[in-house]
Amino acid sequence: MKTKQLIITTLFITFFISASTAQKLDEFEVSPEWISKIERLAPNQPTVKNVSKKRILVFSKATGFKHWTIPHNIEMLKVLGKKSNAFEIYIRYDVENFSKDNLKKYDAIILNNSNPEGPKRNLFYDLLKQNSSLSDEDINNKAIEYEENLMDYVKKGGGLMLLHGAIVVQNNSKQFSEMVGGSFDYHPRQQKMHVKEVDANHPLVKAFKGKGLTHVDEPYFFKNAYFNYNFRPLLYIDADKLKGLREKPENNINYVSWIKRHGKGRVFYSSPSHNAQSLDNPEFLQFLLDGMQYVVGDLKVDDSPIGK
Repeated sequence: MKTKQLIITTLFITFFISASTAQKLDEFEVSPEWISKIERLAPNQPTVKNVSKKRILVFSKATGFKHWTIPHNIEMLKVLGKKSNAFEIYIRYDVENFSKDNLKKYDAIILNNSNPEGPKRNLFYDLLKQNSSLSDEDINNKAIEYEENLMDYVKKGGGLMLLHGAIVVQNNSKQFSEMVGGSFDYHPRQQKMHVKEVDANHPLVKAFKGKGLTHVDEPYFFKNAYFNYNFRPLLYIDADKLKGLREKPENNINYVSWIKRHGKGRVFYSSPSHNAQSLDNPEFLQFLLDGMQYVVGDLKVDDSPIGK
């Protein structure tokens, strides 16, 4: 009897472990074959055609958690820029790129999973700490300067696109949270989920054809300015369909992508996706390309906030 109970217990534990990890997708390296696949899947032309080519800085340096999709996103953005003939893509890693003079060179900035370390959650501080001999006081002051440079850049008309973990860039900054629409709170384990359009008729989610996106991802939850809903939401997930929640949220609708204005500039945030496998979806690639056209000002859409 004890042997039988032991076998049952072992099987249950094995099943539980398997069920809790089965949806974590395997990492893989960027390869010429994978890039060729993305080239085939990417849109043949932009939604808004015959526009002047825009310059986009893709900042891809992380000092904290390093998402394995960073190099995949770089190649994907290069493909979107080249195939659409709408963008010149510049990949950068140095904090000096956030000087006022340098930011003026670009029509938009894409923050590609630029996660800083916790608990400070300040990318500019981390980068300066790693790459300078300044005193801590000077580093703090310079980090504030770079943050203000980026916010001023957007306020005066620049575009800002944040991919997945980039929402954490200045996670403890109230003013940065207000600009980008929120701060990262936490996420349950990776799992298969159905991401739905808030308004299937909105031009920025037209690519999904009313069917949304089903994929394996980290379901992000947010805090701080998020609850002001000072943005136009694009995609959401039903919280009651998720497993492993820390607590039951007050609002079952959890927005995971949105757009908003900041002064004269435009912000686009997409929590999808933690995994490069999501890029195998041509509708998702179209969604990101449309987001790029939105932040540079080529694609005009309703970005009015829904508010509380």
